[in-house]
Amino acid sequence: MNRRNFIQSTSLASAGLLFCTPALHAMHPYKDAIIGHGNFKYKIDLNWGALNANFYPVENCHEMVQDSKGRIILLTDHIKNNVIVYDKNGNLIEVWGTEFPGAHGLTLNVENGEDFLYIADNNRHEVIKTTIDGKVVQIFKFPETAGKYKNKEEYIPTETAVAANGDVYITDGYGAQYILHYNEKGHLLNVFGGKGKEDHLFGNAHGITIDTRENEPTLLITDRMENKFKRFNMEGKYISTIHLPGAFVCRPVIHKENIYTATIWSGEGAMDTGFISILNKENKLVSAPGGTEPIYSKDGILQPMQQALKVFKNPHDVCIDTDENLYVAQWSSGKTYPIKLTRV
Repeated sequence: MNRRNFIQSTSLASAGLLFCTPALHAMHPYKDAIIGHGNFKYKIDLNWGALNANFYPVENCHEMVQDSKGRIILLTDHIKNNVIVYDKNGNLIEVWGTEFPGAHGLTLNVENGEDFLYIADNNRHEVIKTTIDGKVVQIFKFPETAGKYKNKEEYIPTETAVAANGDVYITDGYGAQYILHYNEKGHLLNVFGGKGKEDHLFGNAHGITIDTRENEPTLLITDRMENKFKRFNMEGKYISTIHLPGAFVCRPVIHKENIYTATIWSGEGAMDTGFISILNKENKLVSAPGGTEPIYSKDGILQPMQQALKVFKNPHDVCIDTDENLYVAQWSSGKTYPIKLTRV
């Protein structure tokens, strides 16, 4: 499932229509509104991080992380400045990066006390590891030795996760749907997954993280088009599935005991929609800012989710800061900057 097919199959191509551009934020009907459910409610800040697009343009705002200094780092596929670094108030600190035309996945990992970024680039067909200020230190190239691909164009990485021992897992989410497992030196150790409907296969392995909430770490991997997260052990053996009916899920983000994810409504006719999904330590949906209130049936089945308020337009990632605030990056949203949700 590549980006073009995803847009076609979900009717998300917006024909250039603008939504929530900085100039319109002051009159937006949900400006300063409070959204969410239960103990996870947030005030909307539509002006956070808005910059002068003549100098700091964005195309698709794909992902965001917070570094060890508390700065918020945004990845965009606009090559004038692929990386925009903010403070938590949305003030610009610095920009860098002009060589990541397909910048899609952004993972931060602390190694020996130093922050590193892993950038999955759709167009370059590789994952690039950089220092926090943009110096390239390692490249995970097209995995020719895997024996799964005829050419590099079939390999379109979307996300990475880094284990405590330095092993790197890469999802080929817009390509052949394999999960590539490397050691820290870049040697390929294992390949699992692939395209299909079975539990251990994927329709769209879009995102990945390492879930360390239990005694044994596991891999939590998105099956986006199937409205699921799938859990695997660190060797790639399937364990279980978390269903989120009605939601195309992006990457899972673990923060304390909870899972956060940006989601797009998958209902028939849905276009340019979205909300945030928050799951507790039992992997039950407890809040859906921008979406309808989570409802479970008597037998414990989550009822289909949908958008309630048109706050978001194709949210792609959520970042949680040390104050429990959320930052939402969006793609195909009229080149808009991220939205901040302040915890209340």
